[in-house]
Amino acid sequence: MKEDAMKNKVYLVGAGPGDPGLLSLKGKACIEKADIIIYDYLASKELLKYASVDAELIYVGKKGGDHTLSQDKINELIVDKAKQGFVVTRLKGGDPFIFGRGGEEAEELVKAGIDFEVIPGISSAYAAPAYAGIPLTHRQFTSTVAFVTGHEDPNKSTSSVDWDALAKGMGTIVFLMGVKNLPTIVDRLIQCGKPAETPVALVRWGTTLKQVTVSGTLADIVENVNAAGLTPPCVIVVGNVVTLRQSMNWFEKKPLMGKKIVVTRARPQASDFVGMLSDLGAACVEFPTIDICAAEEKEALDRAIDTISNFNWIVFTSVNGVKFFFQRLFEKGLDSRALGGIRTASIGPATQARLLSFGVRSDIVPDSYRAESVIDAFSNEEINGAEILLPRAGGARPILPVELEKMGARVHEIITYHALPVSHNVDHLISMLEKKTIDFITFTSSSTVTNFKSLLPDDRFEELMAGVRVASIGPITTETAEKLGFKVTLTADEYTIPGLTNAIRRYLGK
Repeated sequence: MKEDAMKNKVYLVGAGPGDPGLLSLKGKACIEKADIIIYDYLASKELLKYASVDAELIYVGKKGGDHTLSQDKINELIVDKAKQGFVVTRLKGGDPFIFGRGGEEAEELVKAGIDFEVIPGISSAYAAPAYAGIPLTHRQFTSTVAFVTGHEDPNKSTSSVDWDALAKGMGTIVFLMGVKNLPTIVDRLIQCGKPAETPVALVRWGTTLKQVTVSGTLADIVENVNAAGLTPPCVIVVGNVVTLRQSMNWFEKKPLMGKKIVVTRARPQASDFVGMLSDLGAACVEFPTIDICAAEEKEALDRAIDTISNFNWIVFTSVNGVKFFFQRLFEKGLDSRALGGIRTASIGPATQARLLSFGVRSDIVPDSYRAESVIDAFSNEEINGAEILLPRAGGARPILPVELEKMGARVHEIITYHALPVSHNVDHLISMLEKKTIDFITFTSSSTVTNFKSLLPDDRFEELMAGVRVASIGPITTETAEKLGFKVTLTADEYTIPGLTNAIRRYLGK
């Protein structure tokens, strides 16, 4: 239990419509402080990454009539956990008080005398239409909008919905949870005077990378939805504002929309790549095949740091080389000033940028690991007899020290870190390959290729990879992949994560 949090406290938190970026800052804080998180089917699982490692996660989702717990049982669970002295965050899709039954949960907390707060969330009622390019109100179309449950039992003798008022008095009508009752909704609206040519749109999994929109009119929307095989969860929008989607459809037009791309990079470093691809609409599957860790043996690096002034050059070959060199430098009580008078080279712009973040500017930046690039980069430098420190990964290709030594330098290669193989969720990966649901597998280093290949059964490699496109960050990675039997679809011209992202975008844009 969090010592700094109030005991017997419940937070009813709106998790938003699906896009995890739409969670409020206060909602995030409530997830972070919770001892218990009770979450729904429609609450994005990505939000659980904000939970404390000690928090208990309890799923109580309801999906298509399959209820993990009834609402009464959920109410009992919330009250019981709070009475035990825990801080409880009840994470609900959308907004707790817009068809979220949060009012019922709050009533039970009041009866039990338990303190609670309600953290509003962005509702799919207006977020899904917005992501589909449909503004619910518009000065030239309507100034009225109604939110209606579409889940009402069609066999009820009397309806709690005023269909006459909806059909004749509302410019825009939004139904939540109404896919199964769509025929009834359409019939009721037309019977009560809504013109059959009124535009309609259904948005499935709105604000997520699975979003799909089906449009039509009251006259044909049921037929269109059946033809598209649309299933819950959907938001239904009825009104002339739906026509604005023709010009305002921004989200579903993203260049990589719906493309499933596997990212094999180490998880701590994958966020930038995943972020770039996701911003373009791709559905990223994080499947790290390597884990980057500092070398356990530090004596050689310590000796190099202790005699750092003896070196003329330090050559950094990767972002990780920079990271672990400076990590050890700081652990020994030194900082960037220790490198005063030493010249530096960085292989690639990403490494250059990482070095600059420590206040050290690269003197030269070879474009790649190719021998020609190294020679060209040092062609105007006098390195005959120079002492060069090379902190890098264990098992790295020998080309760089070999070429530098050919130029007369004395190279001190220090293993600073290792790229270790990772083998989590292999069954899930193989299942996706079997189903042919992957559009691209990306490799950002030779080690990601090697370790990925080791995870696939040898006797099924060709079968599983048949038709799967492979994107490589550069020629060295491509060479490794092709030697191992991969058919590389594209190789980035710029050997960086932005370069690889742009290459995938250009390819799929064709």
